[in-house]
Amino acid sequence: MSFEDKGSLKDEIPRRVAKYSPPPCAWGDYFISSHSNSMGITKNEEEENMVEKELEKLKEEVIRMLVATTENSLEKLSLIDSIQRLGLSHYFDREINEILNIQNSFNLDDDDGDIYYTALKFRLLRQQGCFVSCEIFNKFTNEEGDFKESAVKGKREIMSLYEASQWRMNGEIILDKALAFTTTKLQEMAMDSTSPFGDEAEYALKWPILKALPRLITKHQISTYDKDPLKINVLLKFAKLDYNATQKLYQKELCEVSRWWKDLKLMKELSFARDRMVESYIWALGVFYEPKYSYGRIILAKIIVLATVLDDVYDIYATFDELELFTNVIERWDMTDIGIEKLPKCMKVLYRTILKVYEEIEKDINKDNIIPYAIHYAKEGMKRQCRVYFEEAKWFHEGYVPTFEEYMKVAIVSTCYYLFVPISFVGMGIAASQEAFEWVESDPMLLKASGIVGRLMNDITSHKYEQKRGHMDSAVECYMKQHEVSEEDAIVELGKEITKAWKDVIEDYIMKSTKLSNAILMRVLNLTRLSDLFYKKEDGYTFVHGDTKHFITSMLIDPIPI
Repeated sequence: MSFEDKGSLKDEIPRRVAKYSPPPCAWGDYFISSHSNSMGITKNEEEENMVEKELEKLKEEVIRMLVATTENSLEKLSLIDSIQRLGLSHYFDREINEILNIQNSFNLDDDDGDIYYTALKFRLLRQQGCFVSCEIFNKFTNEEGDFKESAVKGKREIMSLYEASQWRMNGEIILDKALAFTTTKLQEMAMDSTSPFGDEAEYALKWPILKALPRLITKHQISTYDKDPLKINVLLKFAKLDYNATQKLYQKELCEVSRWWKDLKLMKELSFARDRMVESYIWALGVFYEPKYSYGRIILAKIIVLATVLDDVYDIYATFDELELFTNVIERWDMTDIGIEKLPKCMKVLYRTILKVYEEIEKDINKDNIIPYAIHYAKEGMKRQCRVYFEEAKWFHEGYVPTFEEYMKVAIVSTCYYLFVPISFVGMGIAASQEAFEWVESDPMLLKASGIVGRLMNDITSHKYEQKRGHMDSAVECYMKQHEVSEEDAIVELGKEITKAWKDVIEDYIMKSTKLSNAILMRVLNLTRLSDLFYKKEDGYTFVHGDTKHFITSMLIDPIPI
């Protein structure tokens, strides 16, 4: 990326402009033009109906497996694990919930299963939002509290304990030890060229189930399951058909929002900003992949792409006075506000576009009148976003260096999570109660901790190029200056903050599951996972020709061979 000052021909105001490389839009019109061409989306309703009927038939077969009278708990839990890994759990929410509730009613301390079974049960229950004591692993440790080599000796046992230990909360030392122990074992497998499990170990280290987006790892899990000699062919066929059918739905949605974005012609007025419609859709898909949330993905993708442009207006383009005016008119939220006449044309267009999109969402809400309270919280999310963007711009304008704690209080919100979550709730319809929206406004630990993960991972990967263009200090610089440490040491300490924040995410996810539905809490958990997707190695949202392009190609272009 390179940067330059660019003055307006009309007012000759010097403006910073980021020249993004790769180009602003990495995909062009691909997802519009290919919708009816190379992506092979069928227009044959008869063929689509045949696939739907086949999926329904396979679903009934799997339900019969789930409700079979067998008393073998391990068999049932292994089946649920396979269903979830293969991306099929959205078909069986009720059945899985009933089975796991029954399992949770038993005293796990009385189980005499091996560590594979114990870890599997522990993970599935915590994923479901059930509190399970980590003390059930004590029987697999020695007098020093370390895990016995004899108890965790095989690949299956190591992998099961590794995935379970990811679900650790603060103070659960035995799970900290379990994660360290199994991570070492997997690293040894991954580095051993003679190990038949090397690739699988390497993938697990990169994408543990907790931190991986469900739809991202589905294709890999299907490929792995296909090689399993104990695979259930009905499940495998179901997973492949569902993956391809759902991918076609995603392609249609992406075509719709891409055409909407192109028809807006907004980027002609805001050419300095990142053009990230496709990547914004990936964020929305990450928040909820289930087919029934199609409307939610569409409106969330629109808000995300507008938030991206808004971020660049505050960070790069506008003067301080323009930002102050823009923030104030957003607060008033009035399409006829004469205050916008003092703004540059591009900012007027952006302001009217934001209000127009929210107006359309409000009309959609009013059609059914099932969540009339929702639009208020959605608008408040956008107002709050502009306020924190302005606070950061004010720091930059004044040359102020906040303390790390002061910075994080604002920067957690500027991740946009407090903007995205209410919109995602709108997309869930009646499933989102007013209590859920009020919960977001109460700054819950789950959302705050998710914001910490997102902010710190983003800052660690992006702070160097942002400082080159002229940007307020990131978490890295704030920490370095406050504690007088090197960049390397600061990043190590921020890594510890990320680890703690993940524990907070898990703790609040589990503790809040008795008050709010799993479906609601999962939106925030998935946002945390998105940070791991986009910012694990680099800023994959700004620079999209690396892993990001690979993810998009895999999830949205390449089907699974049947």
